[in-house]
Amino acid sequence: MRLLSVSLSLLLSLSVTPATAAPRPNVLFLAIDDQNDWLGCLGGHPQVKTPNIDRLAKRGTLFTNAHCQAPLCNPSRSSLLTGLRPSTTGIYGLTPGIRDVAELKNHITLPQTFTSAGYHTYTSGKIYHDGSIKPKDRPAEFNTWGPAPGPGKPEKPFANLPAPRHPAMDWGAFPERDEDHGDYKIATAARDALAAAPKDKPFFIGAGFRMPHVPCYAPQKWFDLYPDATLQMPPVLDTDRDDTPRFSWYLHWRLPEPRLHTLRERNEWRPLVRAYLATISFMDAQVGRVLDALDATGRADNTIVVLWSDHGWHLGEKLITGKNTLWDRSTRVPLIFAGPGIAKDAKCARPAELLDIFPTLLELAAFPARPDLEGHSLVPQLKDARAPRDFPAITTHNHDNHTIRTERWRYIRYADATEELYDLAADPNEWHNLAAAPQHAATKRDLAKWLPKLNKKPVPNSQHRILLYDAATGAVNWEGKDVGKNDPIPD
Repeated sequence: MRLLSVSLSLLLSLSVTPATAAPRPNVLFLAIDDQNDWLGCLGGHPQVKTPNIDRLAKRGTLFTNAHCQAPLCNPSRSSLLTGLRPSTTGIYGLTPGIRDVAELKNHITLPQTFTSAGYHTYTSGKIYHDGSIKPKDRPAEFNTWGPAPGPGKPEKPFANLPAPRHPAMDWGAFPERDEDHGDYKIATAARDALAAAPKDKPFFIGAGFRMPHVPCYAPQKWFDLYPDATLQMPPVLDTDRDDTPRFSWYLHWRLPEPRLHTLRERNEWRPLVRAYLATISFMDAQVGRVLDALDATGRADNTIVVLWSDHGWHLGEKLITGKNTLWDRSTRVPLIFAGPGIAKDAKCARPAELLDIFPTLLELAAFPARPDLEGHSLVPQLKDARAPRDFPAITTHNHDNHTIRTERWRYIRYADATEELYDLAADPNEWHNLAAAPQHAATKRDLAKWLPKLNKKPVPNSQHRILLYDAATGAVNWEGKDVGKNDPIPD
């Protein structure tokens, strides 16, 4: 399979709607970094407080079974913004960016579609993965690139973790004021962009929040929402990995995110859970500031709001923290659409993918469908949340490791052909791997039909969290180093 191309001249011919046609809708594009299902509207944690995202869900349709294409920032965002699976592009690591891949240099991305069609486009914060779009390529994506600050850095780390430690592996109350946090500044920039957007053309305004990505920093008042004495911890089964293949460990063989036993030894598990909740609520407040700014423009009735996260995050489940897995905690993400033509206060349990955002926005904005996009429009479900959907959600991490998620099942096949199967209706925590049970052989065969037929090897210069498997020899290579079959699982 080769990547199909769409003519830029075709898109230019679709520039802003003639006066005789209905005005095209605006788009407010809100991204969250490392947000799992710990939102009030998704019920992922019983104590989480997210009133602003919850009110957005009331204004539109919430997909309760939405999943990322890759459980890692760059491949996930590259997939969403190109409309192509990681197994099609070969982007699996934190580098390279999409414009550094030969076959993608001229590929028309989601933002570029709106920019080239005459929309006023603006971005602040993290929409693309940091540094993946170089300054020379930025003007084609958005008219204006606003600030993208991080959360800042305290004088010394809070978390008691062993050395050597990655600088992002930290959590605690910092800074003192909301206004000094990077996410507050990102929200302020988006608010200003909404207020200044020209009235004679539609806008596409993106805001990408960094929380609750580590380091999990927020001012103390957000931690006060979650007193340690009453904090509820996520459910963990200490024997959870006993029935999973060894290959499941390879996906996160040596990563900076600490394992659960390290957090327990250092008494850092509860502080991390508390910090993750605090930063979610702080981020939610920034989403609220942007939504209030949209309402103040008087243009909310003709604005499509889409809110999404690039992937989930483990907080001890499966005995790890972080992403980089093919289980629900790592793949499940919030996905909300609100605006004209979208059902209000609706919840859709059909499987959905971040890949579906691109074709959905094209249809909602009255652009022609793109034959090269690999997602499927969610417009039928936005009109009726019970509308049938024939497609599962497919997540890929590194070369030839995939998971298929339906309303009931999760099926995982690793590069060495080992498998996992979970019945989410009976086992929502994915504690019991059913792959070896003979009675489920037919279910596995049916789910395996959805595995991607194209599995492109990592593109040149792929780096950071790259795993390779040699089927001929059984050798596993992690970050350029061979992993022995008898090597102990690293701490």
